Amino acid sequence: MDNKIRCRTCKSENVVKRGTSPTKLRGVQQRYLCKDCHKTFIPDLGFWKMKNHENKVTKAIDVYFSNLSSRKVRDFFYRHEETKVSHVSVLDWCRKYVLKVQKYIDTLKPQLLGRVYADETEIDREKNHNDIFWCSVDWDTRYINATLYSPHSQNMEDATEFMHRIKQKGVPKYIQTDGLPFYPSAFSKVFGQGKRKYDLRTEHRVNNVSKTKKHNVRIETVFSKIKDRVYDFRGLKALWSAPILLAGIVLQHNFIQKHTTTKAFPCELAGLQLETGVNRWLGIIRLSAEV
Repeated sequence: MDNKIRCRTCKSENVVKRGTSPTKLRGVQQRYLCKDCHKTFIPDLGFWKMKNHENKVTKAIDVYFSNLSSRKVRDFFYRHEETKVSHVSVLDWCRKYVLKVQKYIDTLKPQLLGRVYADETEIDREKNHNDIFWCSVDWDTRYINATLYSPHSQNMEDATEFMHRIKQKGVPKYIQTDGLPFYPSAFSKVFGQGKRKYDLRTEHRVNNVSKTKKHNVRIETVFSKIKDRVYDFRGLKALWSAPILLAGIVLQHNFIQKHTTTKAFPCELAGLQLETGVNRWLGIIRLSAEV
């Protein structure tokens, strides 16, 4: 993976190496001289002013979203690498880089095949708080193409916003949902059913479990993985933090781990061939630094 080095002041690429700067935990950092504005700098490759080495940070993020709680990640580092890291630092790293990477991911345009399965599920947050997580997956690629985290029970406004987010990733061939009564109206508002039936390109398929006796198993497999991870976290805590951590789980699913059935990364099946290297969190953070 080749990151272009740009001046931090004038953004010029007309730079040359000019000495190094030692750091306590991250080793020797290469300095550069900008031949246009004549200032020296250390490039920001996604870890600007981070005290810990990027390999340690990305390992913590990967292990956390792979099903260990922040405290178990802390214990993992102490047992296997004889290094100390606070469980609070692990959460801070996860939230910081999920937000950073998500901005980059939002600029990408996955090539989805359009067979979309959508549903909503309850997510435990603190004591006696059950938020709603709306999620849809493009089944052929297994790419999670739209999500919405809401502290409210199911309602028309959230259902409509959820449909808008599905549409933003491209008009699907069909969307299959369960029998939640908000879905037909939300679908009609977003995908042009009604007065503009002639312009309708997406079919809404409703699977009413009480009638068909069949569950929407394809999206349920995605929810099963997500809820397993939330359970390992012992639930989510603050409302401001919960959507970020759910977004991290989605990033892990789409970009970091190969799907057990397809044996491929969902992002690559969706046409997103990113040069991340083996450490995919490290690679995608560095790509996001260029945006």
